[in-house]
Amino acid sequence: MILLALPNSESIALRLSRSMDATLGTVDVHTFPDGESYVRIDADVASRDVAIVASLHEPNERLLEILFLADAARESGAKRVGLIAPYLAYLRQDARFHRGEAITARTVASILSARVDWLVTVDPHLHRFASLSELFTIPALDVHAGPEVGRWIARNVDAPFIIGPDAESRQWVERIAKAAGAPFTVLSKIRRGDSDVIERVPDLAAYRSSTPVLVDDIISTGQTMIATVRHLRDQGMKPPVCVATHAVFAADADAQLQAAGAARVVTTNTILHQTNGIDVVPTIAAAYLVERGALDRQSHTESVSESVGMRARRP
Repeated sequence: MILLALPNSESIALRLSRSMDATLGTVDVHTFPDGESYVRIDADVASRDVAIVASLHEPNERLLEILFLADAARESGAKRVGLIAPYLAYLRQDARFHRGEAITARTVASILSARVDWLVTVDPHLHRFASLSELFTIPALDVHAGPEVGRWIARNVDAPFIIGPDAESRQWVERIAKAAGAPFTVLSKIRRGDSDVIERVPDLAAYRSSTPVLVDDIISTGQTMIATVRHLRDQGMKPPVCVATHAVFAADADAQLQAAGAARVVTTNTILHQTNGIDVVPTIAAAYLVERGALDRQSHTESVSESVGMRARRP
């Protein structure tokens, strides 16, 4: 197995290579003055299983580079080409809310399904789809960071009380609360724009002795958590700990969270950021091994079937 990391994913690729007993290949990525990208693999991938490692927090640029790299690997003789995308962008637009809108989740899934043989990602934003299989036509694994997040909370937060942002997050929040051994609730959210969010927070007087832990799959603008932090402060709660899987942090969202009154902001290492404190590499590596085993069994079955078919056709 050889891993090929795109820019800003080198750190997690290095850790993955150790956990997966894989080779780390070198990729040369360059942007020309006209904005076009140059991609070159500086490794022998012939007859090798290849995994591209790329978090798509810079989605437009990274997506094209993944396509170029996948084609270059296949044309260089790679046996299979997969994608480990710890953060997978464009899944939040999963329905058409206004006439003429693109459903980017379907478009990106279609593009990637045509270029790679398998996909592993962490906590994809699946609100209106039950699983990645509804979007992708290739084997696609959804790795849950919830158990690792819950264990981190149990080790690092005194008397935690878990709070999720909205009803859609309940299933994810339940997993975290179970791993943390803590009570939880979910709020109701109204989003009126990219940076205009109304959070409805119930009376939490019974939990004033607990430490609120706000959890979400992604912090982008941070407005959801910022609004909740202010509501908790108004109710006399302790300064909350804010935890998320994906540290997108548009503009200075992490600084805004701290200024609003968050005691601490912690994320997993799906996207390299100074707030990283929860390691999901072992979970990704374990998921990949499961997926590789399934692919190997599938390839063996197809090979045997083809062989039997050829023998049957012989005179």
